[in-house]
Amino acid sequence: MIDLPSVRGKLLRNEPLAPFTWFRVGGAAEVLFIPADADDLADFLKALDPAVPVTVLGVGSNVIVRDGGVEGVVIRLAGRPFAGVSADGDTITAGAGALDAMVARASAKAGVAGLEFYAGIPGTVGGALTMNAGCYGAETRDVLVSAWGLTRGGARVDYALADFGYAYRHSQAPADIIWIEAIYQGTPDEPAAVQARIDEITARRETTQPIREKTGGSTFKNPPGHSSWKLVDDAGWRGRLHAETGGGAKFSELHSNFMINPGDATAADIEGLGEAVRADVLKKTGVQLDWEIRRIGRSA
Repeated sequence: MIDLPSVRGKLLRNEPLAPFTWFRVGGAAEVLFIPADADDLADFLKALDPAVPVTVLGVGSNVIVRDGGVEGVVIRLAGRPFAGVSADGDTITAGAGALDAMVARASAKAGVAGLEFYAGIPGTVGGALTMNAGCYGAETRDVLVSAWGLTRGGARVDYALADFGYAYRHSQAPADIIWIEAIYQGTPDEPAAVQARIDEITARRETTQPIREKTGGSTFKNPPGHSSWKLVDDAGWRGRLHAETGGGAKFSELHSNFMINPGDATAADIEGLGEAVRADVLKKTGVQLDWEIRRIGRSA
């Protein structure tokens, strides 16, 4: 059993993680820690045995938690201390636990343009920083100024945009940094105009993505020169159930780069479908699909 330091937040042992993920699948966290604030998190990390694995879980929108659960400590930055969003002129400051859509809405209210695309990303600021999240022709690197976070040992680190070394869905920042807050730079605009563009993005998502299903967002990154949805579609996987999973998971009829859990799929069903499609697309086209969805934990 992990020896845990005292905290002001919540420490829960053997806590099921499926309710925290959009797929609604997966096993339990050996320990789930919901810190009270950034200082609580820093103190915890400093005192925790360095050999204990630490995993950060946001809102679970782009992740598969495997059925065997996650060893070590899973950290969720939940609640007001991590989800604040504020504006100062055309600068937006957001906590890592804030939903990307909240950042977009706050920017509209403040009359700040440039962050509208965040309305189309179903995740948090922390995840967006980690993977240079983007959609509809814009990416995090287009608007980010700086961010700060904590190392695995609890030390503060400050990153300017250039320090991230961003590329498509990739950052060169160490993977174990737990982001706490980000600063974005937009441009002044009329609030109504910004909100209109957000409404357009939201309407587009409603009609082209299965956002009301148990899904994980975009499954695969776009390979150079290709669209993942088209590769999956051309290989015949749109709406098709995977025979080896007993029909437990499939790619959406609405958007063929979105996997969905239409019923009682397991994490193994969903990940197995993704791997089957990757293999089939490679065989038929010679193009390698890489996962955009993060897979964490152990198999059952």
